[in-house]
Amino acid sequence: MLLKASDPYSLHNPSTCERRVYLRYQGEHEEPPGPYEQVLCILGDRHEKAHLGTFQTVVDLSQASPSERERRTREEVAKGAPIIYQGGIRTKAQLKGVECEIVGDPDFLISESGSYVIRDSKISRRVTEKDHPEIFAQLQIYGWLYEHTFGQQPIRLEVHSGTGTIIEIPYAGAAAARQTLEDIVSLNQLGQEPYSPVGWTKCGGCGFKKRCWPMAEKAKDVALVYGIDQGLAIGLRQQGIESFDQLLSHFDAASLAELKRPWGKSTQKVGTKADSILRMAKSMATGQEEIIQAPDIPQHANYVMFDLEGLPPHLDELEKIYLWGMQVFGETPGGYRAACAAFGESGDRQGWEGFLNEAKAIFDGYGDIPWVHWHHYEKTNLNRYIERFGDINGIAARVKNNLLDLLPITQASVALPLPSYSLKVIEKHIGFKRTQTEFGGEWSMAKYIEATESDNETQRVALLDEIKKYNEEDLGATWAILQWLKSNGTK
Repeated sequence: MLLKASDPYSLHNPSTCERRVYLRYQGEHEEPPGPYEQVLCILGDRHEKAHLGTFQTVVDLSQASPSERERRTREEVAKGAPIIYQGGIRTKAQLKGVECEIVGDPDFLISESGSYVIRDSKISRRVTEKDHPEIFAQLQIYGWLYEHTFGQQPIRLEVHSGTGTIIEIPYAGAAAARQTLEDIVSLNQLGQEPYSPVGWTKCGGCGFKKRCWPMAEKAKDVALVYGIDQGLAIGLRQQGIESFDQLLSHFDAASLAELKRPWGKSTQKVGTKADSILRMAKSMATGQEEIIQAPDIPQHANYVMFDLEGLPPHLDELEKIYLWGMQVFGETPGGYRAACAAFGESGDRQGWEGFLNEAKAIFDGYGDIPWVHWHHYEKTNLNRYIERFGDINGIAARVKNNLLDLLPITQASVALPLPSYSLKVIEKHIGFKRTQTEFGGEWSMAKYIEATESDNETQRVALLDEIKKYNEEDLGATWAILQWLKSNGTK
């Protein structure tokens, strides 16, 4: 069995899933990476190459064949070469009774004190074992490969992180690496694919979603019920409850509240969530909406729909909002307004100041009306940008005082036969139609990064126009849901 030091990525990236390891080993069809994943690869390669450029004398093996790379790595280590880039290490071992070949290609081997430091370059900015267990596991396997091949432990294991800092990862010894590899061997050797609960966020970036999700829907998998997290889905399955029909026939609110489910290394009762979970399960089973209460939406003639597009910290020096979108709907609607971050060092501030100007114009024309958004992203970033650049005229504070988060209002108002309360899922449920064939948060980020990288001003403008259209239709979808909620509340 061929194993790679990168195999922990199959287990943990983009989310932890034992089934993905098994499916890849079995050669099941997997969707190719999308635009966002492709952009991450490009940025990761650039980050690595920039770090390579900081070294004086380097043995570069990146263009060699795998066998040549492994042979040259042994030779260069024996010589004590200062820096070996993209070396190759291969060894054999018996794991769980299976003869295995294990290979690894660490980015950098750095000579120090008669041995080598193993360093990998990663675009991730938060390199912790909790956030990125796959990085830690990969480095441990590199360490064991080095020790097994050269008869001595590496001096250190290191990560060149997305912030440019060097982070040390303690080498836990051969046993830890062997355990990780044995876990992967065990998954590969299973007679049938293991159960791993589906999840809307969990499965979003996985190439097997189009395979696993329809299977879960056909089986009426209990994991599809909104409010049932991964631990509870596994706990229910341990009780023999695999479908939402079984959940409804075996539990009432009182008995489900007492059920102890896995919670970290311990257990925890389902508790007060039980009633909501059963309501959602009933909606899933019947395919019908269930009105819970009238939506708590303040009555106004007009409302501002408010939506931001931003880059997470691992893609930018700071978490950056590159588009602030807003539009008034109601009795006196207004046109779409957008403030975009400019390209360059001061671009983030310019985007913020542009937003404040647009917000002021809305207040001047409409007074204090609700600024309707979906979830907490807008409020979080208003606070972040007030702290970052200030709010001299109090416009951002005024926006904050008028924020109306439509997500918790929707959750409290109606049970939906849907696996998620995300904007995109609910807008489709109520029949909202978009004009773009491709769209989404990750799509938007990929387009913005493409615009940032382009030197062609015409292309930049065209890409930004695509992002603005997506953002504008997000605002339209939010308004459509608000109206739908109001009509539901009168039934």
